[in-house]
Amino acid sequence: MNYLSAENLTKAYGDRTLFRNINFGINRGDKIAIVGANGSGKTSLLSILAKVVPPDAGLVSVRKDISIGYLNQQPDLNEALTVMEEVLSGESAQLEAVRNYEKALISEDHEALERAMAQMEKLEAWDYESQLRQMLGELGVHDVEQSVSTLSGGQRKRVALARVLIQNPDLIILDEPTNHLDLEAIEYLENYLNTSNGTLLMVSHDRYFLDAVCNQIVEMEGGQLYGYKGNYAYFLEKKAERMEMEASELDKDRNLFRRELDWMRKQPKARGTKAKYREDAFGELQEKVSGKGKGDGLELNLRTARLGSKILEVENLSKRYDDKVLLDHFTYTFKRSDRAGLIGKNGMGKTTLLEMITGLTRPDSGKISTGGTVRFGYYTQSELNLPENQRVIDVVQEVAEVMKMASGETITASQLLQHFLFDRQKQYDFVSKLSGGEKRRLQLLLVLVTNPNFLILDEPTNDLDITTLNVLEEFLLNFPGCVLIVTHDRYFMDRLVDHVFVLEGEGQIRDYPGNYTDYREWRNKQPGRDRSKKIAIADPGKKTNSVNTGRVTNQNGSPGVTPTKTVETKKKLSFKEQREYETLESEIASLEQRKADITKQLSAGGHHEQLTAWANEIGEIDAQISTKSDRWLKLAEYI
Repeated sequence: MNYLSAENLTKAYGDRTLFRNINFGINRGDKIAIVGANGSGKTSLLSILAKVVPPDAGLVSVRKDISIGYLNQQPDLNEALTVMEEVLSGESAQLEAVRNYEKALISEDHEALERAMAQMEKLEAWDYESQLRQMLGELGVHDVEQSVSTLSGGQRKRVALARVLIQNPDLIILDEPTNHLDLEAIEYLENYLNTSNGTLLMVSHDRYFLDAVCNQIVEMEGGQLYGYKGNYAYFLEKKAERMEMEASELDKDRNLFRRELDWMRKQPKARGTKAKYREDAFGELQEKVSGKGKGDGLELNLRTARLGSKILEVENLSKRYDDKVLLDHFTYTFKRSDRAGLIGKNGMGKTTLLEMITGLTRPDSGKISTGGTVRFGYYTQSELNLPENQRVIDVVQEVAEVMKMASGETITASQLLQHFLFDRQKQYDFVSKLSGGEKRRLQLLLVLVTNPNFLILDEPTNDLDITTLNVLEEFLLNFPGCVLIVTHDRYFMDRLVDHVFVLEGEGQIRDYPGNYTDYREWRNKQPGRDRSKKIAIADPGKKTNSVNTGRVTNQNGSPGVTPTKTVETKKKLSFKEQREYETLESEIASLEQRKADITKQLSAGGHHEQLTAWANEIGEIDAQISTKSDRWLKLAEYI
């Protein structure tokens, strides 16, 4: 069943055409992601398909009986409402029933109250508010009576996302939904979209998210759309094949162009009309050849200042705001080539820690000692402070007109901008004309040209396209200095860090050796783990670091385990209980595998009845896993 179709869409801003005469369609059960470079027109296309912005030409047709929920990058919320009121202001029959019920309660109109209660019963809307509170909590919004006017930009995005999801629309359109979500909230959203029967269209640069959620990828490139039936991994495979074919064709075109250029140069000035067709063909070929290969060979290999023996020592660092403890006697000594990730729920103090390290915020107590050779490069997630009335190249030249590469060669500001995918025309645009992603790319460039040797990146992946992310990852993999990263992009973190600082609440930090996925797998295996007690549990196969008193050092000065409690000797399992324990492990593994298989089937789509049956089965499997896991955890206490 076709939900939405677009024919011959064209959109331009001034003299810049984003796309021309493109066609697009969405069927029920599709879960489509649009990917492409910053500024290619992805957000504009979404807003046109959601009928928020009109196209310059073309037509968008939406099936009459379907509802659409749209999340844009800058949600428009009612400042006068509370969080709960704002989320309940969405459009759905259940939400309308809840609103009528609340009004009837306030007015004490018994007849209206009876009608409202009957409608609530009919629509099964009684648990709607509790579902909404749970959803907001999973997304990191806990104070539902807070005024919208007091929310940060990230909180507004999460409230707007909840408002869209709770309406349960037939078609969900999301523009960068994972921006401003912490890692656990992203995994919640991923699971929500995976197990829903809805239809999805989104723009996202989160590669793990794309791989897990989508069954189609549409790439926007050069004003055209290229569709791929499959998840993100399949898209990469097929795109590589397409690019290989295009490269082969380009080589042929370039060889032909050289022959035609030689022919053009040899012709006398007074050529006859007989060869006019060949002149026209030469012009078309020249345009085709010159338009290909932009961005090829993109590398970031700037020279960095050398680090001395002392880098950064953090000793007994503490910080609190009112009654909220963010850090409690945190101690760590950074080493050469230290590559650490910093993870934790929103509001736990990740950005505060970065600001204390860079001297922007003072700790309540403790000491930060920085080596004399350290030069920080701090990429922040705060509002951009770029001069809107300056040209892009002037902004870069104010920092450095010429930069040195690791090879010893020099590169001009213009050449560096080209490496960052700013072509010569874009370099002379005013900053005000750049898209959000292009501004973030410029901000990143300005950090790197200062020649830092200790990079601190606070959510660097927000608004950056996948091409730029790949380039940044390659640069960071070869970066000889220290790197400290806060990011919600699991793929980005997994590639780049060798240990993670986990903010666990109440000022406690755990230092785990491994990337984010390693830590998640380890944490999920911990039997009866009570996050509130911060008990260190060592993995015998790894050198596990635990920071329950804020300290992360052992006798030899390297990260190590700080146990906080001696586990008392417990009774042993009986033979029967031991067999039950071993059986439960295999049963839970089988159930989880079955759930993963069904989730893949859901992602691939199918008939409505099939999708419903699979979703119900997942619910039953979750219940079984929960029951068996509880029993397994109880038995594990005696292992």
